[in-house]
Amino acid sequence: MAGGWARDGAVNEQIEASVQDELARMRQRRGPTGESAEFCVDCDEPIPEARRKAIPGVKLCVECQGGHDSRHANRGGMNRRASKDSLLK
Repeated sequence: MAGGWARDGAVNEQIEASVQDELARMRQRRGPTGESAEFCVDCDEPIPEARRKAIPGVKLCVECQGGHDSRHANRGGMNRRASKDSLLK
């Protein structure tokens, strides 16, 4: 497929790179693994046993986890093939 000045396969490579980036981001956010901590690694408060059983590998108490989650806002998607008009809005 011809893509102007792009070499053959460049579009497919870009799509594959985008997919791999998103998969890596999702794997990173998948959650804790391993053994649960008895005390929060941020504030050193005890983590309740019920939380440790419910979420294997948990390292943060509920309050610290909430603060951590609020700092990581969802990023918006990027329209790589946008028209000039849509970029000006």
